[in-house]
Amino acid sequence: MDVIRIILAILLPPVGVFMQVGLGKHFWINCILTLFGYIPGIIHAIWVIAKY
Repeated sequence: MDVIRIILAILLPPVGVFMQVGLGKHFWINCILTLFGYIPGIIHAIWVIAKY
């Protein structure tokens, strides 16, 4: 299941984070990072998926 989340994190980072932790602070942080730059959003999403 983590493989699917990582693929989603690469394509749409907030969706991957949402599937892992829901609508918490990490989701909103990831939305902001994705708006500032796509790469920071991907890095944060993969970090959240790996940590939780």
